[in-house]
Amino acid sequence: MSNIFPTVQEQLARLKESVEPTEIVSEDELAVRLDKARSANRPLRVKQGFDASSPDLHIGHGVSIWKLKTFQDLGHQVVFVIGDFTAMIGDPSGKSKTRPVLTREQVEENARTYHSQVFKILDPDKTEIRFNSEWHGKRNIYDFLELCSHHTVRRMLERDDFWKRFNAELPITMLEFLYPLLQAYDSVALKADVEVGGSDQKFNLVLGRHIQRAYGQDPQLLFLMPLMRGTDGNEKMSKSLGNTIGLIDEPGDMYGKIMSISDDLLKEYYTFASGSGATEIEAALSSDDPYKIKHDLAKIIVSRYHTGVDGDALENEFLSRFRDKGLPTIEELVESGNIVKAENDVEWLPRLISSAGAAKSNGEANRLIKSGAVSINGEKITGKDSLDVKIEKPLIIKVGKRRFFLVYTSEEQLRQKS
Repeated sequence: MSNIFPTVQEQLARLKESVEPTEIVSEDELAVRLDKARSANRPLRVKQGFDASSPDLHIGHGVSIWKLKTFQDLGHQVVFVIGDFTAMIGDPSGKSKTRPVLTREQVEENARTYHSQVFKILDPDKTEIRFNSEWHGKRNIYDFLELCSHHTVRRMLERDDFWKRFNAELPITMLEFLYPLLQAYDSVALKADVEVGGSDQKFNLVLGRHIQRAYGQDPQLLFLMPLMRGTDGNEKMSKSLGNTIGLIDEPGDMYGKIMSISDDLLKEYYTFASGSGATEIEAALSSDDPYKIKHDLAKIIVSRYHTGVDGDALENEFLSRFRDKGLPTIEELVESGNIVKAENDVEWLPRLISSAGAAKSNGEANRLIKSGAVSINGEKITGKDSLDVKIEKPLIIKVGKRRFFLVYTSEEQLRQKS
């Protein structure tokens, strides 16, 4: 029987394409495992788990799911784990306080949509979908006590977020302590060869290796993937923070959310969400027009999740809301996320422009003003005008031909009309 796998060197190269993992534990071990699998003509079992703690997956999740797709394209078996059991506890990773416990009904409702979402990326005919209640829900107390015996409280407190809460005398429930062990046992139940996850999951995934050894299995290899910042540009993309771009967002909504990100996120979003290679990304980012870069990026990302969508039509639809109607409304700018909340009633205009991401620096913003490329509420600003702007009401600032953003000082002002 002919071998179905590319050479080990070809597989390693493919697995590092597009978004390279922040860490592989370990790369040497991966090469050995790939070689053994190829010699035996047996696919590796590659898993990733997502707790059904919310109904939507987003493009931040997509970073690691596309890596699963690469394993799948190389001939390996992808196992997508829906954490319906563990979601009722809630992953404490990166949390400074105890998460609310979900009901079984809430978890089942959230999990219902995961199939259609993940199959926007993975091949349904080559994907094994599993729920971790299959094994956790059937374990008796003796099996559970055995699992607990393979780890210590001291080792659990080495986890940074637990240690910070312990020192701050904040509560840590026993459920939270048990969560990493339950996630680790998923790898035992599935006999995983590789686990893919976000870099914030390192503690849980390394523990999976330890627990596999305790149960007589070869420890899984780890692909730790980088985390994407959300559309707010500050926190990691998270449904609870409202800064996500969902895999099943409508094309127009997805396009608009991408257009709302600040310019300093362009490289990150191109790198993690476009699927483009390094040379393509460098060429795309070399343009002097960040608005064009953003439009091109929006088209690429939307097309990854919505086949047959006309990117030019989406661009025209988006632009028509701003260009063809003159100034956009306050509501439209708030909805698109193109807003800057000023700290003072009087602000320096170049700083406002650079803060909005409409210029790379205050100096560049100043040059745009002097060239006549900036207007406030429809009135062009020249080099002769004072650049100290009074913000007595919301101001709509236009930079160039197509860039608009709203400046305001308070939520009360947003209820006024420009």
